Amino acid sequence: MNASVHRQLARRKRRILRRIENQPGVERPAPMMTAANIRYEIADRTRAIAPGGIGAIHLLARKTGLIRDIDRGLHLLKRHLPYHESDHVLNIAYNLLAGGSRLEHLEVRRNDEVYLDALGARTMSSS
Repeated sequence: MNASVHRQLARRKRRILRRIENQPGVERPAPMMTAANIRYEIADRTRAIAPGGIGAIHLLARKTGLIRDIDRGLHLLKRHLPYHESDHVLNIAYNLLAGGSRLEHLEVRRNDEVYLDALGARTMSSS
């Protein structure tokens, strides 16, 4: 690998480490996963993930009211710092859809910047 590839990989690694750093903040009024601007396009230079339809699945969950229903019907968290119940439930479901078979595979998804971008999440819980 040449030096520019090493720099690019190091930059991506630093960016994901900053992104998943535990930063307690204010309580969130809405779930972490938003996936508001999903676009599918073909390009010469692109970032892609194997579970490419995960953003579309999340949009389906939002449009059908599944996210709202999970948050209304499941009350496990006293405060949403920063995650909602639906974030935890869907994180486990999406891990399975993305090919994960164990809870430990959640860490792989949590460290995948493109996966997080597809879901519109700044970070992901390690459940």
